[in-house]
Amino acid sequence: MSRAAWGTELWRALARRGFAAIRAGQLTIVDDDGRMTFGGDGRPDLSATVVVASPAAYRRFVLGGSTGGAESYLRGEWTTGDLPALLRLLAANVESLGGADGGLVRLSALGARLMHRLRRNTRRGSRRNIRDHYDLGNELFALFLDETMTYSCGLFEHPEATLAEASTAKLDLVCRKLGLEAGHHVLEVGGGWGSFAIHAARHYGCRVTTTTVSAAQLAAARARVAAAGLAGRVTVLHQDYRDLTGTFDRLVSIEMIEAVGARYLPRYFAACAERLAPGGLMLLQGIVLPEYRYRPYLRSVDFIQRYVFPGGALTSLGAIAAAMSRTDLSVLHVEDLSPHYVRTLKLWREAFQARHAEARRLGCDDRFLRLWEFYLAYCEAGFAEHCTGVVQMLLARPARGHASAWRDVAAHVARRPASA
Repeated sequence: MSRAAWGTELWRALARRGFAAIRAGQLTIVDDDGRMTFGGDGRPDLSATVVVASPAAYRRFVLGGSTGGAESYLRGEWTTGDLPALLRLLAANVESLGGADGGLVRLSALGARLMHRLRRNTRRGSRRNIRDHYDLGNELFALFLDETMTYSCGLFEHPEATLAEASTAKLDLVCRKLGLEAGHHVLEVGGGWGSFAIHAARHYGCRVTTTTVSAAQLAAARARVAAAGLAGRVTVLHQDYRDLTGTFDRLVSIEMIEAVGARYLPRYFAACAERLAPGGLMLLQGIVLPEYRYRPYLRSVDFIQRYVFPGGALTSLGAIAAAMSRTDLSVLHVEDLSPHYVRTLKLWREAFQARHAEARRLGCDDRFLRLWEFYLAYCEAGFAEHCTGVVQMLLARPARGHASAWRDVAAHVARRPASA
């Protein structure tokens, strides 16, 4: 046996040893050596087949763990007929496969951890990190988002709801939770392409000041606000949350907290509390990890941080509570929307796949297309298997005479029927 062949067999054997830890569902590996199936009796609903086109895939998995496996997919070294199913299977076995991300993997990931630390979300760092994701081009995001350009979890109020209907329902839920009225001035931290600001100003008559640090989003949001005839009610700023001034009756932050970073969470909540008038309400929507996963996550660099959203960092309810404890904000209501994110991501992924030809015309190569397919499927699997969740939190600042109004809002939210 040649040295190269011997090396291939070694990496294959080590990879198979890792796959042997699978307990939930069944994973079938097909390569030039034949077919092998791994798994146990748990979760008969989960099964996936991987076809290995290059033995280099095994080496990347052994040395890089789950992130190495993702890198191998981006290189076209393996394929599968159902990527979300495969990633759900791996997510369901995340505990038993934990050894796959130890030892050699931790050693080889030192460089990635160093790079991630250099991506801290200072003011300058935040602009660079946001640019590297959101400034890929408004046309790219328009390929898979609905016409509202909402890049966050939708709310599917019935089984036949479209993505646009789900986005609109979520935006309206935010407005209703905040009890928005025409006299309110609302601050939105992380306004994206302007979907919330446009909806709130158009349907509730309030004034909205929204901010983003993405140059591409800024231009698009201002154009969309003008096209909607709402320039008199909506102001779009190009400012970091730490540099905002003024006080507002209501504050909204929808899936922006993921761009803050653990070390800056206290400053983020302090900034929100400083901007919110006494008696005001804040609606925070954020992606969270279970508490037992949060600390290990902070010591690692996952696929999304390395390849999709540099500087990104998920948080947890515990971390949010700890950061909020330095402010006078209090929690009125918390709602889990996680099942809705599974469907949102599925629809985004299917829309993106259906428009690959247009993506190529925008300059996206095969590796980029595989990267975004993997990213969307990876997130979908995480929510489906409860590795991640998404919550809406209704927060308040104290003031005399407002406790009764807060109780009324919280009671109204609590009575809302569960959506489909």
